[in-house]
Amino acid sequence: MKAIVVAFLSTIILSGAASAAEIRVIGSPGFREAYTDLLPGFETSAGHRVTTTWGGVNEVAKRIADGEVADIVILPAAQIDDLIRQGKLMPETRVDVAKSGIGVAIRAGAPRIDAASSDGIRKALIAAKSIAYSNGPSGVHMADVIQKWGIAGQLKAKTKISPPDTPVGVMIARGDADIGFQQVSELIRLKGIDYLGQLPDDINEITVFSAAVHRNALAPEAAKALVKYLSAPEAAPTIRKTGMDPG
Repeated sequence: MKAIVVAFLSTIILSGAASAAEIRVIGSPGFREAYTDLLPGFETSAGHRVTTTWGGVNEVAKRIADGEVADIVILPAAQIDDLIRQGKLMPETRVDVAKSGIGVAIRAGAPRIDAASSDGIRKALIAAKSIAYSNGPSGVHMADVIQKWGIAGQLKAKTKISPPDTPVGVMIARGDADIGFQQVSELIRLKGIDYLGQLPDDINEITVFSAAVHRNALAPEAAKALVKYLSAPEAAPTIRKTGMDPG
């Protein structure tokens, strides 16, 4: 009888091991904070192991376009839709996971600026010794706003673009910039900065972050389960805690 029980338990363990999958995710860091908070719950409940790589929006989109394969890709909706058009991602798996506006931050303890009005932002940029934003959607938008205001030439010499592996908030905290702009979730938890809120409505832009399963995913069913988990109603409170809205 003991041998039978041992054999039965061994079968269960082997079955569980066989059903566990290795899921590879690649994405841009706009959704990283919420994702990082949500992932342990998925790994515990589903029994799968997830490996995640983060990179700049343009870098990740190019890597996938050039043939790199990951089970799940998480990027702004525009880039996800473009990769779907290229045949890289499965359209039926695409979901919006979160939305985020653009946040404003200054060094911790620095004199406050008027971040509640577009005129206040414009004046703060002119007065700042250094400004930082990224190459991602938030940075592209800020560059467009500055261009429309007609002050791009005036600000060019003091504007710094953050490297893909360095959040704007880190640049502000270490003194590389007086004021910076990035997705709210990438600023709200950083130490060494004062997060002042989102851009005023008249100059803000909302970025939608989406996820989709790669057409050549090695663990497609497990990947679909993770995408479903990230976009489930139960994920909403965690997403909101990082300064984003559910997709």
